[in-house]
Amino acid sequence: MFKKAVIALGFTLMGQFAVLAQQRDTFIPFINSQHTWVDSVFNSLSPRDKVAQLFMVRAHSNLGQQYIDSVAEVIQQEQLGGIVMFQGGPVRHAQVINRYQRLSKVPLLVAFDGEWGLGMRLADSTISYPYQMALGAVQNEALIYQMGLEIAKDFKRLGMGINFAPVVDINNNPRNPVINFRSFGEDKKNVTRKGLAYMRGMMDGGLITSLKHFPGHGDTDVDSHHDLPQLTFTAGRLDSLEMYPFRELIKAGASGVMIAHMNIPSLDNTPNLPSSLSQHIVTNVLKKRLGFQGLTFTDAMDMSGVVKHFPGGEADVRAIIAGVDLLELSENSARAINMVLQAVKQGRLTQQDIDTRVKKVLAAKYWLSLDQLRPVALTNLYREVNRPRAEALNQRLADASVTLLKSDSLIKAIDYTKRTAIISIGGAEISEFQKMLDWRFDNQMRYVLSANATADDVAAVANELSRYSQVIVALHDNRARPRSTLDYNTTVRLFINELAHMNSVFCVFANPYSLAGLPGVEQAKSILVCYQNDRIMQRAAAKVILKRLSPTGRLPVTINSFFRYGDGE
Repeated sequence: MFKKAVIALGFTLMGQFAVLAQQRDTFIPFINSQHTWVDSVFNSLSPRDKVAQLFMVRAHSNLGQQYIDSVAEVIQQEQLGGIVMFQGGPVRHAQVINRYQRLSKVPLLVAFDGEWGLGMRLADSTISYPYQMALGAVQNEALIYQMGLEIAKDFKRLGMGINFAPVVDINNNPRNPVINFRSFGEDKKNVTRKGLAYMRGMMDGGLITSLKHFPGHGDTDVDSHHDLPQLTFTAGRLDSLEMYPFRELIKAGASGVMIAHMNIPSLDNTPNLPSSLSQHIVTNVLKKRLGFQGLTFTDAMDMSGVVKHFPGGEADVRAIIAGVDLLELSENSARAINMVLQAVKQGRLTQQDIDTRVKKVLAAKYWLSLDQLRPVALTNLYREVNRPRAEALNQRLADASVTLLKSDSLIKAIDYTKRTAIISIGGAEISEFQKMLDWRFDNQMRYVLSANATADDVAAVANELSRYSQVIVALHDNRARPRSTLDYNTTVRLFINELAHMNSVFCVFANPYSLAGLPGVEQAKSILVCYQNDRIMQRAAAKVILKRLSPTGRLPVTINSFFRYGDGE
């Protein structure tokens, strides 16, 4: 089945990819089969313990000992099925995971949101791979597959078995406040190719993965963390576009799917009902129509999108009635377990509904070899999740994502002996990009303008530019996440317009959508889109300027009439 899926998607990947993929295609049949260990554990559980296996609680290692102790108390009292790790550090994470596993009678599933690796939550001490928007520009899926393998190695080293990734939402709404740069882009086949490579890499590395956010969270301007988005598209549109990546990756053996909190009248017209609580969407569409037999997860059950209209634990009960296997981050797991038990007594759920899911969850634990659980070794842990090989791969991914818009004639014509101004806009200090160019240009000057530079600051730089034969401009988004619009003031935006008419080379270390908010930038002769403001992207751009790298990335989204999906020299 996997080979056929690869051929249908037009893949040409390394031979190792195909071999390993077939070796790991056993997850779905495995968790739906009978196992002695599973039966033994299942038979030892009380009715309450069985329900508890369907819940996963939040855990941090950076919120102090009192918080860590409070989570330990919940795990010990409720004997939940798993934990979801958030911010902290790798060694501290390993320590709390070891502690929580000791407190649990049944080994815990340990999950993590690692869309760009451990660095998504452990940013100051582990590797952050490029955001999925940047990966959407990469033309070599084998690199993304290798990234999946490396991320799986990191997860396993920390004692974690589930990654809530990849995001396979199709981001065709630039105003999307929650998906956006987390998506591979706007084209359903490109999203599917990239998602398949990433998913297979992680699964072949021994992880359970979770496609998200079903049936597709890409075309909305509402963040389900704060409210309930509504998709008003027809069922036909959803089936042909939003659900396309999910359908294809399910065919390829996807191990998990996370259900979004969205109201979708064309699929279920129950007023204000989130998709995560809809039996029609979870059971009839996902499980029956698309044939998914893996693990179904809710998105976080403490999000306003799900509890706004179903407070007090009712959302938890309805999610299980809908057909979900594992509930992530209930507001109150003890209350939710009691309410599920009551729902069984009331006939809203059957015991068979519970038992079937519990056995599937236990089988997933068995697939992860949690029946042979050993404590996470702390020795050399930090060094082993910051491997030189992984760092090198990270740079290769950044290099492969750089996208050249317009002609490269200006870059080819760069003369390292001429007087050159290298201007960094949006930062607060000399950038990595400027430092990398410093040694190569014989006669250059570096300038830095903040996002809120004054008219006097801008004038001081502008008055200097007549002295230079060449101008290189770097645009930085210095915020933690690259948004669709830059936070530059009007004075800075007007200066960027002037620079674009000066035959300057532009390097954009920001969300590609942000180009739409810079009128006149399309006049620049050469624009390098580098997707995010970090060192690996700045190094990649510097390599292009130094003529050590030819950009091969392709724009994964349409920005405006000047810059469209697939553009790239």
